[in-house]
This record gives sequence, structure tokens and C-alpha cells, in this order.
Amino acid sequence: MTLVAGSHTDHGATFGDRGGRSVVEEYGRPDRAVRAVRNAVGVIEMGYGVVVVSGPERRAVVDDAVTNDVPDADGEGCYALALGREGEIETELFVYDAAQRLLLFTPPGREGLLAEQLSGTGRDADVREATTEFGVFGVHGPMATEKIASVLHKAGAPAGAYSFVRGSMGDAGVSVVAGDAPGGEESYEVICAADDAAEVWTTLLSRGNGAAPFGYQTFETLTLEAGTPLFDSEIRGERPASVGLTEVAGVGEGSEDPARRLVGLELDAGADDSLPAPGAAVVGDDGVAGELTRARWSPSLSTAIAFAHVDRGDTVRAVRAADGELPAERAELPFVEGSDRSRRLPSY
Repeated sequence: MTLVAGSHTDHGATFGDRGGRSVVEEYGRPDRAVRAVRNAVGVIEMGYGVVVVSGPERRAVVDDAVTNDVPDADGEGCYALALGREGEIETELFVYDAAQRLLLFTPPGREGLLAEQLSGTGRDADVREATTEFGVFGVHGPMATEKIASVLHKAGAPAGAYSFVRGSMGDAGVSVVAGDAPGGEESYEVICAADDAAEVWTTLLSRGNGAAPFGYQTFETLTLEAGTPLFDSEIRGERPASVGLTEVAGVGEGSEDPARRLVGLELDAGADDSLPAPGAAVVGDDGVAGELTRARWSPSLSTAIAFAHVDRGDTVRAVRAADGELPAERAELPFVEGSDRSRRLPSY
């Protein structure tokens, strides 16, 4: 459940469900929201699941379950994946070393699976779900650093993706994490106690430098423009190499040459056209070459763009839509160059 629903409603929000969490889908005029983030700064309430791991063997428990090296110093973090028995991705997560505990942030609804995986190891560590204890707000845009600097007290903005500092905003204690630019812009995430969420949200919106609120629909457009795969649409159930995340996630599969890859497409469609749904067939010269994962109208480019899983080496000429084939062609990632580059841009 969103922690500041009243404020969202006052701003004209519509709500949706992601992994059992209520999130803001949009505030209206999504094209304008994308441009606000690209030109200045925007803020979003994130719907992360949270798992807390404490105890003397906390790092060993998490290190055995995820792909990347678990941070070993207070104020450090990393991006990682948790894999199934066949090497498929079960969840992505961010791991932060917060002194005597590790904080693990997952996509909405994946915290239960991760907590179960980490429990019962026989090691001296306590694992618990803590989603309802925290509020998390994303700050994105070329003026994100100025925004954070204008409202964060007792600390400066953190430097280096996944690192964080502790400070305050108003009367609320916060941790501010340097983001990995999922939208292709400077980014931070502000973590606070759930009871302080209203104070922090108000501060981010209207104190210091102003910021525009945006929802998950805009976030999905920004991340697609930036070439960042998302868990539910591109990553879930795939192997790390096929979505180009081996390096950033510390998988160590550099020699693997996946049979299919995540690629960008430009679609021959207008702003008012219906776009193909996820799972639509991508067609090449020799027949079906893959499937679409996500398609959006890009306000930054005034064209339709998409992600697709495509067989290695195959051509792309169209995507099958409800009323026939829609011409398409491959495009270089990222689609849009912003003030920063996504650390999760697929790499092969």
C-alpha cells in the first residue's frame, strides 16, 4: 500500500497493483511528466519489497544466495540477482550494508520468495520481511543532485552508484542512495521510516528546489528510453547473459554467448496508435525471430520504441499487431542520451 495516498490523490493520481502493492500508475498527461524528468527533476514513490538480514553471518547468508559480492562496509551497496536451479533469474535486488544489518530491496511481491530462500540455512542470521517499515522515493532528472542538495541536511549527496549517506529532511531521518540512472538521468533514492514518509514526500515535492511527481507508467517509459530492462517485463525467468546483465550483477558468465538477446526496436506507429502487447511476435526475413517485451510511445523521440527478445543474428522487419504487421527495425541502446547512463544497459 502506498504510504502517502492522500497526497497522490490530491495530485490527481490513478492507482494500480504491482506484485500486491498499490502504486501510482500516473497523474495524467504522461508525456508532460516524461519531459519534466528529462528537463529538470521528478519524484516517484517506489513499491519495493524489503528484506532485512542481521546477525553475525548475515553477509555469508546473502552472499551464497545472490550473484554479486555483498558489500562489506557501512554505506555501500550493489545490484544483484537471485537465480533458480537452472540459472534463471528469480528476482533482482539491491543490497545495502547498513552497519549491523543488510537491507535488501526487491521488485514488488518478490520479498517473500527471497526471505524464504535466505531462511533455514542453519547459519547465525535473522531474516525477516520488513516492507511495511520503510518508505522509498526515487528522485530522477538532470537537476536531481541540486534537488537533493537543497533539502538534505547533515550530509552531502552520495557519490558512486549504490553508495549511501545518512542525513535528515525536515524532522525525518533519511538514507540517500546514489542511483544507477535507470531512467538515463541523475538519480537518487531516499529511504525513510514508514512513519516519516509523508514528511519526506512533502519535502521532495515542495521544499528546496521544486520537483514534479510521476508514476510507474512514466517510469516505464523513462527506463525504456534509457535502455534499462525491468524485472517483470524483460528480466524475470531469463538467464542473466540473455538480458545483458552479467557484468553489473557480478555473474561471471562473460564467456557465455546467449542464443537470444534483448534488443531495442523502433516501431512505425503514431502517438495515437495502439501498440503491440507484450508477447507479440517479432518477425524477421526467415519468420518469427523473437517476442516483444515492452512497447511505449517515446515523448522524447516522438516515435514508438520497444524492447524485444530476439534470436541472435536474426533480422527484424516487423512486429505482429492485432490488425496486422507493424514495420519495425533494430535501434541502438540507449534510445535517449540523458544526463547519466544506466548502469543496467544490456551489455554483450
